[in-house]
Amino acid sequence: METDWYLEARTADGARVMHELHRLPFRVGRDPLCDLVAPANGLSRRHAELDADICGRLRLRDLDSTNGSYVNRRRVHGSVLLDDNDTIHFAQAEYRVRRRLDDGALSLLGSNGGAIKAGGIAQRAHEREPDLIALQRQFDELLRGRGLAGALQPIVDTRSREPRAYEWFGRACHPGLPQSPLPLFRLAARLGRESELSRAFRELGVHTVRGQRKEATLFVNTHPKETFDLGFLQTLAQLQAQPGAPQIVVEVHETAASERERVRALAASLRGVGVCMAWEDFGAGPDPLATLTDVPVDYVKFDMSLIRGIDMASRRKQALVGDLVRRARDQGAVPLAEGVETEAEAEICRLMGFKLLQGYLTGKPALAEVAGASSA
Repeated sequence: METDWYLEARTADGARVMHELHRLPFRVGRDPLCDLVAPANGLSRRHAELDADICGRLRLRDLDSTNGSYVNRRRVHGSVLLDDNDTIHFAQAEYRVRRRLDDGALSLLGSNGGAIKAGGIAQRAHEREPDLIALQRQFDELLRGRGLAGALQPIVDTRSREPRAYEWFGRACHPGLPQSPLPLFRLAARLGRESELSRAFRELGVHTVRGQRKEATLFVNTHPKETFDLGFLQTLAQLQAQPGAPQIVVEVHETAASERERVRALAASLRGVGVCMAWEDFGAGPDPLATLTDVPVDYVKFDMSLIRGIDMASRRKQALVGDLVRRARDQGAVPLAEGVETEAEAEICRLMGFKLLQGYLTGKPALAEVAGASSA
C-alpha cells in the first residue's frame, strides 16, 4: 500500500537523505532482499520492519535482533507505534521518522539547513488523489451494506486445539474501494468516518455469527477514535442484548492504555452490559506491566511480534514474554498468543502458560457467508 512516511538519515557531509517507505511492510537489515540495507555495525540480517497501523500511525517491530531497535533511546520489545520526528536506531544506524503533510511538503520539524536528496518526493504528494465526492458516495453505499463482507478466524485451546472463539475481520467487496481494512480505514480517515466504518463491520460480524454459530464467542475490533464515545457503548449493549447474539469480546487498541482512568471506566461499563474486553497488541506499548495492573480485562492478546519465532528467540525475549503471561494470569485474564504459525511456536506458548492460540497454524481467516450483503 502507498505510504506518506519516510526515514531521514544524515550523510557524512551533513546532507539529509530521505528513504521513502514505498511499500509496507518495509524491512530493514543486512539481507539484500530487505527494503533498506543499512551499512551499519551490529545490524542483524532481518533486523526490523515498519508497517501501518489502523490508528494512522506507523508501527515498528523488532525482529528479535541481536543488538536491538530503539525509539528515542528506548529499546523496543516486540513493537511500538511511531510519531513524526521520532528517532530510531537499528543497532548503530540512526534515522528520524518523517511524515509528508497534506500540502505535499515534508515535515522537517526542528531541522536547520542541509540538502535534501529525495528526488521527486514532494511532487508525488498530490498524485492519485481520489475525488472526494465520489469517495463519499462510495462510503455511503458501503455503510448501507453494499459491498460489506468479512472473514472469521478460529481461536483455539492451546492443548486440545478445539475452537473456543472466533475473530471477525471486516472486508469490503465494493468495486470502487479497497478490500483490505488498513487502506479502507485510510480512506475513511480522509472523510472522518472511521468510527462509522468500524461500527458497520462490527454489526455485520455479530449479525453473521448470530445466524451461523450459536453460543459462539466473537472477538471484534474497534477503531481508536470510537473507544470512549458514548454511542460506542450503547451500540455494543444493543448488539449483546440481541437474542442469540454471540458473547462479544471487544479488542481495545493499545493507544487507549495511556488514558488509564477512562479505560478503567470503559472496562467497568462493558462488564455492566455483558461485553468482555481484550487488550489488542499487548506488549507493544511502553509499559505493559502497568497496563495489566491498572486495567483489569478478560483477555490479553499478545502482539504477534512477540510470538513469531518465539521458539528461536533469545532467552531475554522468552523470559520477557513468559513473565508477562504469568502476570496476565495473576490478574485473572486469559492470555492469547496471536500470530502462531509453527508447531514449535505453539509448543513454547503452551509451556509458557498461554490458554489460547490464534494464527495460520490453527486456521486462516475464511470468508463468511454474509446474509443480506450485496457486492453488486
